[in-house]
Amino acid sequence: MPNSYDGAPPPLKERIARRQWLQATAGIALWPARADEKEPSAGSIVDVGGLRVGHHTDSRRPTGCTVVIFDGGAVAGVDVRGAAPGTRETDLLNPLNTVQKVNAILLAGGSAFGLDAASGVMRYLEENKMGYRVGPVIVPIVPAAILFDLSLGDPRIRPDEQSGYAACQAASSAAPGEGNIGAGAGATVGKMFGMQAAMKSGVGSASIAVGDSGLVVGAIVAVNALGDVRDRETGHILAGARAEGEGFLDCMAQIIEGATLPGHHPIQPGAHTTIGIVATNAALTKSEATKVAQMAHDGLARTINPVHTAADGDTIFAAATGSSSVRADVTAIGAIGAEAMARAVNRAVRSAVGLPGLPAHRDLSWLKH
Repeated sequence: MPNSYDGAPPPLKERIARRQWLQATAGIALWPARADEKEPSAGSIVDVGGLRVGHHTDSRRPTGCTVVIFDGGAVAGVDVRGAAPGTRETDLLNPLNTVQKVNAILLAGGSAFGLDAASGVMRYLEENKMGYRVGPVIVPIVPAAILFDLSLGDPRIRPDEQSGYAACQAASSAAPGEGNIGAGAGATVGKMFGMQAAMKSGVGSASIAVGDSGLVVGAIVAVNALGDVRDRETGHILAGARAEGEGFLDCMAQIIEGATLPGHHPIQPGAHTTIGIVATNAALTKSEATKVAQMAHDGLARTINPVHTAADGDTIFAAATGSSSVRADVTAIGAIGAEAMARAVNRAVRSAVGLPGLPAHRDLSWLKH
């Protein structure tokens, strides 16, 4: 796809031109984000310990799934903020409900079809005798969430049961891959003004050690947002809707100015979505894990704008392995979880590699200036 915006209505083009002219005449750098800005050593979710991460990427088109397996189980919660979610087994995470631990959490592409991959995760866990015992039967507990990536390549190709099984086979305690892999293989961002202005994104991970306490909080996220992704510290756009030539449209600026969306590229509900997991080695109750999941959404709000829209199904899980003997303060864990999530979002776009017509952050040479 060419990097053009010929389909934009005149009011939008005029607003873009006026804003760029005003910035230029005022001596303001139009797009100050820099490709050589370096993300600090961020670690990954496996630093929490007691869990393994596996990706499966379908080489026939960009899609895939990512699984986090908790070897000893984990207390978990979930918070869904987007208005168009696709999830599985989230009701059992309600603190009022019986099951106390999950065995794995799955993130997948493929829209609702991708939820099939959870069956493969269940098959793997059952074979390895991991699950909730009901008499002689072991029932693996695998909550899942999906994102929409069917607009890239053949939409008939999406994660299935074998994909989930393969992701489990690949699961390791080593730092997981980032970028165009697993659930992030088909992820894109900046789609508010159509795919012709969008950019490639991916999956990212990060972790934070809490002082000398031994507590660790980690995150992994597949970023497939309708909006732009910004640097969590500077606010500069790292990846998002591109303007003609060089520069970003800046989705929020266009919304505030009343820009009209292109009629032939309507925003499709559910055709986007950022999904992720925050994990810690702290001991938490289901209620506390749910609060951590709620607070972790602040990490999305710091880095994605707009976020939690009517067209996104943004969902974050929180999981606590309880392997640390330190009694954690849930507010501190939630706050750190939000920061870990923000770092992971930034790593997802910085790690991504562009596809034809879909450049990634690293591909745009004008970001160096």
